[in-house]
Amino acid sequence: MLWFQLSSLTAYAQRFLVLFTAITIHEFAHGFVADRLGDPTARNSGRLTLNPLSHLDPIGAICMVLFGFGWAKPVPFNPFYFRNRKRDTALVSLAGPAANILLAFASTIIYVPFIVFVFSRFPNPVTIFILGTLQSLVSLNIGFAVFNLIPFPPLDGSKILGAILPNSTYMDLLRYERFGFPVLFILSLTGILGRVLGVIIEPVYYLWEIFANFLLHLII
Repeated sequence: MLWFQLSSLTAYAQRFLVLFTAITIHEFAHGFVADRLGDPTARNSGRLTLNPLSHLDPIGAICMVLFGFGWAKPVPFNPFYFRNRKRDTALVSLAGPAANILLAFASTIIYVPFIVFVFSRFPNPVTIFILGTLQSLVSLNIGFAVFNLIPFPPLDGSKILGAILPNSTYMDLLRYERFGFPVLFILSLTGILGRVLGVIIEPVYYLWEIFANFLLHLII
């Protein structure tokens, strides 16, 4: 598939727009699943919403735009409302990355016909911006999902892993949660995190390419 580049300033603005969308969908999915599992915490705190301002952490968003690593305000939930605390906590944690993957593939469903029927006929600054936004929706949401699935506290993957770990082991893991983001930030600045994510994300992009090419063959 052909990917198009925008100017640096436009690309940053576009990345911030896409970031708003990815974070909002991610955090809303956490709150929605928790709410469906009987926990009203997100709803009562006003976080069961698609308003991006409710979920955005300004410093985390800036870091993500500038450094490719950042964070949102986590949606609160109370596992004491759940019937099965470990299982349901894992489901709530999985909901965010799953929503990002679904958004990436939904963007692809729009992206492929758009490039065939619109951009190929009307290549102009507006269609270039729209195409770039769709591309960013795919890449950022895939990256955001894979990053959050890393089984390292406080990322979602650590809570998903907790569903299969013995309680004592899981509690030991949680003791180091407060050190998680500083460690991840250091790994990001040194480039180690990017290299690790690149290896993990590559198979996901391969599946995306198969899906995108399948759609392409359907419409041409």
